[in-house]
Amino acid sequence: MDYIVIEKHETEFDIPIILKAGDKVIIGKESSENWLNWVFCTKTDNTNAGWVPKQIIKYENDFGVILEDYSAKELNVEEGTILEKIKELNGWLWSKNKLTGEIGWVPLEKIKNLK
Repeated sequence: MDYIVIEKHETEFDIPIILKAGDKVIIGKESSENWLNWVFCTKTDNTNAGWVPKQIIKYENDFGVILEDYSAKELNVEEGTILEKIKELNGWLWSKNKLTGEIGWVPLEKIKNLK
């Protein structure tokens, strides 16, 4: 399924957190009302931190174990960019830029389904 970007999006995070299934993370705060089911996590070696979908975290005391490979990489996209849907989760689309082949997250509020 394809989407068109209706509002430019630029990431605020230069170095996204990237995790592998089985990685342990330090659990931080949960997201606000606007972005439900996101948890701010820090790698146990403190090398990186970022927002992780709550659905892929198995809670163990103050830590979490990541259940599947995950990247918080966001796409920088201009209005009119065409994206191919890979996965939708918690108000975001994991997608592929059809022109560049780059893969990452874009907020659903900035895209529209091309039907």
